Amino acid sequence: FDGRPVAIALEQARGALIAILSKYAHLHLFIVDPSRLNYYRKSVSPSGAKSDPVDGDLILDFQLKHPDLLRCLEPDTVETRSLQFLTEQRRELVNQHTGQVQILTSWLKQVFPQILGWFDDVSTPLVGDLLKRWPELAKLKKAKPETLLQFFHDHNCRSAERNQQRLEEIRTAVTATNDAALLKTANLMIQASIQLLATLRTAIEQFESEIKTVYATHPDRFIVESFPGAGPALEPRLIAALGTDRNRFPSAAAMACCFGIAPVTESSGNSRWVHWRWSCSKFVRQTLHEWAACTVRQDGWARDHYERQRAKGKGHHAAVRSVAYKWIRILY
Repeated sequence: FDGRPVAIALEQARGALIAILSKYAHLHLFIVDPSRLNYYRKSVSPSGAKSDPVDGDLILDFQLKHPDLLRCLEPDTVETRSLQFLTEQRRELVNQHTGQVQILTSWLKQVFPQILGWFDDVSTPLVGDLLKRWPELAKLKKAKPETLLQFFHDHNCRSAERNQQRLEEIRTAVTATNDAALLKTANLMIQASIQLLATLRTAIEQFESEIKTVYATHPDRFIVESFPGAGPALEPRLIAALGTDRNRFPSAAAMACCFGIAPVTESSGNSRWVHWRWSCSKFVRQTLHEWAACTVRQDGWARDHYERQRAKGKGHHAAVRSVAYKWIRILY
């Protein structure tokens, strides 16, 4: 092409293909939303026939006929993209941690339910170390009270009353099941969950440390720090959502639509249906929703607006999204 720029239209905004093509300055990448391509395909092929070569031709056709509807992928600054990747992956690790806690809880209910009563959180190193050392109730009952007390003290369990209560309940506890097949599988699953939880805890701490380091040097830090309710957890996520390109959004309404906060209205004849936006970044919407909920807990206009929405009969989450919609105008 004699050094001229080349436009490439594709469906994915992230992934291996984007990572490889982005390193070439002469390639300009245009993102076609898969849902938009799906409707475009139906408009030219009502039968629903679909194949990769046909989709490739449709993407090219859409790019040539509707270039104003596509956005060129313009990577943000390294600091901002680092926060975007780090905060999203940290959330993924937290979700995996939650899933493992649920798996561990399910197996403990079947073979060792007393653990759930003795400890408030089964994902802590205290419970993990206890189950590693005494994986079954029978083995735990054989341990000396002095050994158990020392174990609790080593894990910062200093309440003498609580520890004594645990010792008494351990002494009188009854095994939940004697099914050898179930116990064998449960012990393996419990040990596996304990190891995974320990690994995930370490990984989450590493991500949080890196997020803190990158956020400390970000030039837009002073902006999000000026808003109430965000704190160290949500401030980096707000920067990741907003980005540093001031021309990215033409209006606050466009920002609200992109973030999934603005509702969608469908009307035809006398019917009218308003629903929340499905095509958006779920992580960004969750970020704005959580932040708006935090501002509602503080005195000020956000709480007043939330209470007025609730008085109108709106549900909690709908009222919080209404507050988030107001905040987006201020952010913009």
